[in-house]
Amino acid sequence: MRTALVTGAGERSLGEATADALRAQGFRVLTTTRTCPVGSDTHPLELASRESVAALAAWVGATTDRLDVLVNNAGIHLDLRSKWREPQLVDGHEIHWRTNYLGTAQLTRLLLPLLLATAEAHGEARVVDVVSKLHERGRNAWLTGPVTPYDSWAAYGTSKLALVHEAAEIERRYGDRGLHGYSLHPGSVYTRIADRGLETAPVLGRLRRLAAPLERRTLTSPEEGARTTVFCATSPDAVPGGYHRRSAVAEPSADARDAAVAARLWDVTSADLV
Repeated sequence: MRTALVTGAGERSLGEATADALRAQGFRVLTTTRTCPVGSDTHPLELASRESVAALAAWVGATTDRLDVLVNNAGIHLDLRSKWREPQLVDGHEIHWRTNYLGTAQLTRLLLPLLLATAEAHGEARVVDVVSKLHERGRNAWLTGPVTPYDSWAAYGTSKLALVHEAAEIERRYGDRGLHGYSLHPGSVYTRIADRGLETAPVLGRLRRLAAPLERRTLTSPEEGARTTVFCATSPDAVPGGYHRRSAVAEPSADARDAAVAARLWDVTSADLV
């Protein structure tokens, strides 16, 4: 049976909607959330922890002998009010970079042998990185140096820019072996991702809950947002190495189109994760 791993599949999330849609297409779907107990098809994951990422990868390897699709959906967006003037560090890295990019890159690299074996045995495997149009706020200069002056939205965008590079570089390095990389913007989706970003602002949190009915009407639902993820995970019309919006290939930022930067980032990241 075709098997997919979808990270960040908590309740009412984009990941949960993606997992449901893949199951409807006949996949066995393994999922993660930050706090779930270990189950037959679910495992906890804290992307900012090397140990947690390694434990998940080991569990996947013990759970299935094939991995057709890895959907890197989990991520964070903190400090939505732009209050931070200095980066919050985790494991020596800015928190968005450590979580969204380095944690995702570590998981992808640990699962590369299984993905490549699946591609060899069954003809194809895919890595799908859920990014954001906010990758346009990132800069290649910040991939290997600090975001200056510090701004958490720019830091978030830089972590997503790195994932656009990661997907394109997977295609360049492994496409001829049947492993393909894709990145996508799912749209402005109504999910709980903002909850953690407003944990220190109870008044704004209450106002957001009051405004929830309006948000639901004006933002894309998780089920609608998942369509582009599922398109990249399954459709023959998805473009390997490409960035996608609304279930079609789209043009990423100019920085995201620099193949030399993507190659250097891959090498630097691989060395950092050893």
